[in-house]
Amino acid sequence: MSEFIQLVKERRSASNFLPDVPITEKELNEIYDLVKLGPSAFNLQHTNYITVLDPEVKESLQKAAYGQHKVLSASAVTIVLGDKKAFEQASDIYESLKLLGMVNKQEYDHMVNDTVSFYQSRGKGFIRDEAIRNASLSAMLFMLAAKEKGWDTCPMIGFDPNKVKEVLQLSDHYEVVMMITIGKEKVESRKPRGYRRSVSEFVTYI
Repeated sequence: MSEFIQLVKERRSASNFLPDVPITEKELNEIYDLVKLGPSAFNLQHTNYITVLDPEVKESLQKAAYGQHKVLSASAVTIVLGDKKAFEQASDIYESLKLLGMVNKQEYDHMVNDTVSFYQSRGKGFIRDEAIRNASLSAMLFMLAAKEKGWDTCPMIGFDPNKVKEVLQLSDHYEVVMMITIGKEKVESRKPRGYRRSVSEFVTYI
């Protein structure tokens, strides 16, 4: 069995974590160094992460997550944000292509204008969906990268996004996509993996 297949099979959503297991910024940065390689539409890199290590802030987030214990027992709590204004950074992101001579000034201008107009012409609903779509892609890579580094995670949607924004003083142009707890799973409290549909039940070939 390949390492990747083993990684996918071993990754589980951890419902309980061993308390008082610290994770360092260095260890987290090793995960984020892999996450940054993930795909995003037009390479706009819509995803931002706020990773909370401070116990007091974690307590506030636990309240925003309706008192869920894993928010407090986890080594860290990561808030995955989708930037609804990511397209406005197109000029900065594509600048390196021009500096490296990969595109000329005219091609650069076209790339920037095409990307910005693509988003602006489709309206707020599309822009919000794009923020969520791209942040979700990144979040999955975060969980796989964390598992590869020996950490367990749990993606969460059970929280009040407005309270999370309040706690972290977030700007309105960020969409709170999900909360991910990370730590070392308390394996003895793990439940059996839930039923998974067979391939024929969720894949249609035409």
